[in-house]
Amino acid sequence: MTESPLKTIKWGIIGLGSIANKFATDLATIQDAELHAVASRDQEKADYFADKHNARKAYNSYEALANDPEIDAVYIATPHALHKDNAIMCLEKGIAVLGEKPFAMNAQEVEEMIAKAKEKNVLLMEALWTYFLPHYQYVLEILNKKTYGSILKIESDFGFERLYNTKARLFNKALGGGSLLDIGIYPIFTTLSTLGLPNKMDASATFFENGADSTCNMVFNYEGGVTAHLKSSLVEVLPTEAIFYCEKGTVKINTQFHCPSTVTLISDGKEEVKDFGYNTIGYNYETIHFNQLIREGKTESDVMTFEFSKNLIKTLDNVRDIIGLEY
Repeated sequence: MTESPLKTIKWGIIGLGSIANKFATDLATIQDAELHAVASRDQEKADYFADKHNARKAYNSYEALANDPEIDAVYIATPHALHKDNAIMCLEKGIAVLGEKPFAMNAQEVEEMIAKAKEKNVLLMEALWTYFLPHYQYVLEILNKKTYGSILKIESDFGFERLYNTKARLFNKALGGGSLLDIGIYPIFTTLSTLGLPNKMDASATFFENGADSTCNMVFNYEGGVTAHLKSSLVEVLPTEAIFYCEKGTVKINTQFHCPSTVTLISDGKEEVKDFGYNTIGYNYETIHFNQLIREGKTESDVMTFEFSKNLIKTLDNVRDIIGLEY
């Protein structure tokens, strides 16, 4: 007796920037999933994206896509400031929502999104893709098993240099631009996913002329003198590594740690590099997980849980309070 084929998950994408392109590219590698529709406020842009990624439909408004009865799931890749409204709009229509990080602008918005998902009994998950990458899951397993003992210190950073341009989303404070929400979230993620919430936080930042943060330095303090030293920058190229110093060795996620990367294990004066043989951009892993949740009728991920998303956004809020960053 042959197994019945899996239900094909029909996807929509709202917001058609660079991340949406990467997501769509990897979606095409997944069996039993298809890009059904895309939406931009610019019809020409929507048509171009749909043609490039073989989407069946191209809409010139987010509302039109949300009203498409054939869509099972939507990937929200709009600017940060639009995440909450876009997510709630889709949840109201019964569409499962995979929302780009940061989930929303602040903890209050995230609470509203989760409340709506629970009210409608519809799946909602923050698209923090790093959590699902095999190399990161491998590191979590090593650290959780205490293969090299307990963590003593974490160093995690993310930085690159871009020409300051107030018209670009990355620098637009009204859209949640700046280093902290855009890329600082990744070093914070490495720490919360391994050590949990800190007992105490210190932070400092520098700012662009428009008030968006250009750099953010953070130190998280834990019991027993354990610390995490985190940094994000839009004006400096940083190693963009995540290093976990443990009692009996060091686990290092090499450059571009948030993407498909390699892991170096250092112990007893020896180094071993683990290569995970990636052949995609990496967005397929979170998408496969999300598709399975839909098929199982789940309304919350057991990996990227609501609790974790709430802790993550609350930590971002706390850092903003310390450095005086207001949106």
